[in-house]
Amino acid sequence: MPGNPLINANRGFWLGFLLAAILPSAPLLAESLILEDSLEKYRTGQYAQCVEDARSAVEQFRWSRNWRILYLQSLLAVGQYQEAFTAVEQIIERFPLSMRLSQLAHSVYLANGQNEQARQILQQIHRYAQSTNSSYWDAEDIVALGEVLLLLGGEPRTVLESFFNRTLEQDPDCRAAYQAAGNLALSKYDYELAGDLFQNALKRFQEEPDMHYGLAQAFFPSDRKVMIQALDAVFQINPNHVPSLLMLAEHQIDSEDYPVAQKTLQRILAVNPWRPEAWAYRSLLAYLENDHTNAGEFRTKALKFNPKNPLIDHLIGKKLSQKYRFAEGVKFQQQALKFDTEFLPAQMQLAQDMLRLGKEEQGWKTAHAIYEKDAYNVEAYNLVTLDDTMKKFRTLRTDDFIVRMTESEAVVFGDMVLELLQEVKAALCDKYGLKLQTPVTIELFDQQQDFAVRTFGMPGGDGFLGVCFGHVITMNSPKAGRPANWRAVLWHEFCHVVTLNLTHNKMPRWLSEGISVYEESQKNPTWGQHMNAQYRQMILAGELTPISKLSGAFLAPPTHMHLEFAYYESSLAVEYLITKYGLDTLKAILADLGKGESINQTIEKHTDKLDTLEKEFAQFVTRRAESLAPNLDWDVPDDLTDPNHPPPTPGQWLKTHPNSLWALTEQATQLIRQQKWEQAKTPLRKLIELYPNSIEPDSPYLLLARVHQKLDETDHEYNVLNELASRSPDALTAYERLVQLAAAKNDFHDVVIHARRYIAVNPLLGKMYFQLGRAYESLDEKPQAVKSYERLLHLDPADPVDIHYRLARLLKDTRPDRAKRHVLLALADAPRFRDAHKLLLELTNKETP
Repeated sequence: MPGNPLINANRGFWLGFLLAAILPSAPLLAESLILEDSLEKYRTGQYAQCVEDARSAVEQFRWSRNWRILYLQSLLAVGQYQEAFTAVEQIIERFPLSMRLSQLAHSVYLANGQNEQARQILQQIHRYAQSTNSSYWDAEDIVALGEVLLLLGGEPRTVLESFFNRTLEQDPDCRAAYQAAGNLALSKYDYELAGDLFQNALKRFQEEPDMHYGLAQAFFPSDRKVMIQALDAVFQINPNHVPSLLMLAEHQIDSEDYPVAQKTLQRILAVNPWRPEAWAYRSLLAYLENDHTNAGEFRTKALKFNPKNPLIDHLIGKKLSQKYRFAEGVKFQQQALKFDTEFLPAQMQLAQDMLRLGKEEQGWKTAHAIYEKDAYNVEAYNLVTLDDTMKKFRTLRTDDFIVRMTESEAVVFGDMVLELLQEVKAALCDKYGLKLQTPVTIELFDQQQDFAVRTFGMPGGDGFLGVCFGHVITMNSPKAGRPANWRAVLWHEFCHVVTLNLTHNKMPRWLSEGISVYEESQKNPTWGQHMNAQYRQMILAGELTPISKLSGAFLAPPTHMHLEFAYYESSLAVEYLITKYGLDTLKAILADLGKGESINQTIEKHTDKLDTLEKEFAQFVTRRAESLAPNLDWDVPDDLTDPNHPPPTPGQWLKTHPNSLWALTEQATQLIRQQKWEQAKTPLRKLIELYPNSIEPDSPYLLLARVHQKLDETDHEYNVLNELASRSPDALTAYERLVQLAAAKNDFHDVVIHARRYIAVNPLLGKMYFQLGRAYESLDEKPQAVKSYERLLHLDPADPVDIHYRLARLLKDTRPDRAKRHVLLALADAPRFRDAHKLLLELTNKETP
């Protein structure tokens, strides 16, 4: 017979009771078997059954604290907070000296809004610890005491070393110590340390869902792919692990996948109908849908058992701020702090939000206050350190802009930044019908990590060039990041200022980024993003993301190329909308978003059904991909990576594929390697003819220019590089060589063109300003020549004497006072400089009546 299925399902539980009944001498063994079975149920998410087991067991085993711990944990897990509150009073009365039970009672009191009782029991634990010999405590009691001391404001490093690390030295299998140490690192925003701790823990506790969850928390801010893998590991063990489900829902909200997030929240509420964070997220989703009635109702449910729980408003405000709705986010953080003025997460978020709103004084003040109270808070430390750095920045002001840069960069190209800002404001504010009411703040950082801390609160953020919060723009300066056209980046970010203000920051990321990339290309055809070989391959391979899910493509891209593709696809979506429906339609969509309407409904209102739109957009993008180099053969040999079947040579492949990208590139590379310069021209010219927009780092333009240089064919080299320069926004190597070639033939007009292109990527190379100064002198454009040489003086020129002398000559007729100063500076370093003496005499004679 198969046996009773109920007994089979709870074999350990029933076996324990049978042993207790039949063998009175084996009560400890019986309890152990039952407890082990129930703990396994708890670990795997069978919380409701755990409640029933524990409720029965506490009657059977009256003096077992482990059953009481499991009973309270299970009640909390299923949201039976009032029953937990009733039970904890009796339990504490029976076990007044149990550290873990007292700590758990603190959680029960908080869940029921009994904040004063929660505070009192912490103090009770502390008093007991001071009066008791710790040699009687087990490892988990010591860990529990450490966690209590942290809640009471204990010094984190002392607690870590004396309680958590020491426990692990004595008991390397103490799971609670690993988890407590990891949680402490997370609370201080030290995600790297937290990741290390949880990864070490998983070497011992691979089947513990809490350890996988801890790892997911550590990687949530930096690597969503690793986070998802960790959550998947949790759900393999415990599909009802509510903290992990909450993190998954948060990730889905970040991806703007709101219907799926709603389903995840329903899964949570099926386990625990009163989980406060789940109701907070439901309130948030209603708020994002402009459904203020349900938003308020769900918030009330989140606060049902603890009406002054600061976490609820903090979560809602934090996620609103991550949607760039900072002003609304601030209000929720302020409400959270009314409930609990010491609630650190709300303080930290408020500091960040104030800084992103441009309210620097209050933002920095809050960050300093947090750091003074908690010197181990990594995020606060980073901000305080950054504040000290930024106090040394120079501030440039106009009626419309506040620009902060390092002193050394401000004197070189600060005026260029202001000039471009005035230009972009005039162009885009007029185009989209926006009148800015307050100045826009722009901060440029010469250290990438400073940019990351200012922007994200923590180091990292590699790949980001700039970020706009609405009225505040943060950017990597050209010195800090990879080579990129800073003028294009600034144009892009100011476009965000326009669209975020028009929509009151209520727009999906894909639309905001799409408009900014689109407007780059409208300003300059080389800016923005364009179809290339990688994008073509991804599109034709079916990797296009539907418009309704496009914001999610920015959140956890598998590679940097996928992130770049998200920007490009978004710009294509905007181009498609404007091409088919007109700019006024796009402006109407922005206006409706500003009223709080949802993006999908707004798009359908002004264009077509979303399904139809997405199908037509996919066709639009596919045609764009197919039109890239249509006569080029994109196929490659199938056995390129098969070591057992050598691939054909480029010559063999070209016999049947004469326009092959692979074969022509391979052939050209081999010929260059063999220094067969003349022969290399043929495949390179054909590649350029077939694929004229190939401007990648291995562009055939650069290879062909190198061939011409080797053959001393200067004019041909110049023409090839000039063609590349007309297509690329950041071809520094080409720009620099073009300046050299143009200067050699005294083509000063072209020197100016190419030098300005170079400076748009790197404005900190002195020799470019020297070439510009010479060119402007020759073109008799003295003011521009003077400005170029003045910039050069701030970049430690090799021959400052010559530059001072040139400036003196240029200024002698219009500004003799400045001219005299420069000639004196030249003579200070070169007292025998005859021409400088003559110029000084000339200037002195002019001063004599």
